Amino acid sequence: MRVLVGISGGVDSAVTTYLLKEAGYEVVGLYMKMHSGVNHKENLEKIEKLSKLIGFEYHVEDVEKEFRKEVYDYFVKSYEEGSTPNPCAMCNRQIKFGIFMNFLEKYGCDKAATGHYVRNDGEFLYEAKDKTKDQSYFLFGIKKEVLPKVLFPLGEYTKDEIKEIAKKIGLEEFASQKESQDICFIDTNYIDVLKFHFNPEKPGKVVDKRGRKIGTHRGYAFYTIGQRKGFRLFKSHKPQYVIGIDAKTNTLIVGDKEDLGKTNVFLKGVNLFIDEKVFECEAKVRYRAPKLPAIVKMETKSKAVVKFKEPAIGVAKGQACVFYEGEKLLGGGWIRGAKR
Repeated sequence: MRVLVGISGGVDSAVTTYLLKEAGYEVVGLYMKMHSGVNHKENLEKIEKLSKLIGFEYHVEDVEKEFRKEVYDYFVKSYEEGSTPNPCAMCNRQIKFGIFMNFLEKYGCDKAATGHYVRNDGEFLYEAKDKTKDQSYFLFGIKKEVLPKVLFPLGEYTKDEIKEIAKKIGLEEFASQKESQDICFIDTNYIDVLKFHFNPEKPGKVVDKRGRKIGTHRGYAFYTIGQRKGFRLFKSHKPQYVIGIDAKTNTLIVGDKEDLGKTNVFLKGVNLFIDEKVFECEAKVRYRAPKLPAIVKMETKSKAVVKFKEPAIGVAKGQACVFYEGEKLLGGGWIRGAKR
């Protein structure tokens, strides 16, 4: 069976390729040029060494135009609107498990594979063995019909085990390299990216829940829901947290810690791996947030209300709310609003 493997020049995709070869698959590598923020020349030199060491063919596809439209432009637009984007989840849906899947036929492959830390039984995704590296949260949006076609060899390994495998097979260069940054197209920080599109450093006002001006900030794009530092208040207050962002007026709304808790979260762009319209689950509103008991009620095919049994903290418009049943991923959606 021929498997198309997404390769990046990193240790995870390198060991993925090796594990598949060891399992008897015929491996074809595919490096996608998504943006100019990475050193393609250096990555391709590593992949060339890898292909000779392990023994597989590889190809290069330029998807920069698609990446800019689906991921980069989405990222910028989110900040312009005062939302907190999740470009990794969007990239997984639109590029890594969207456009990438279109290349299966071109290269005569039966299945696809990536170096994501997640498990797949062909019907559902499950959290990886290594909970510190688990990436199921970022995969909530991929299409259900993709699951039977994708292999995730790293799901049963820890990151340390992957590095050890790399060293044993002569991939010390891969094993010792630094972890890739969270947002691959950012060289310095996201504010520098936004400067190409609008002025994110325009000072604005900080108001309390009643709309009274109580301080100033350096530009709303610097902040996200739950943040308690980086803005200046006119007089001493007990700790204040960002509870709202108004991009149109460049205003931060702040409140007490208890104001961050939301029990009703409204979603759009919902993607499910189950066919239920109402179901109980555990849900989390950020990658590092805890799972909390909740009931999901679908309003339409793509909109839902998530009712938490206890307040979820730090619910930010633009982030993902993801549903689980134990380690099983049930789906998720994009947060469009929330209330107590």
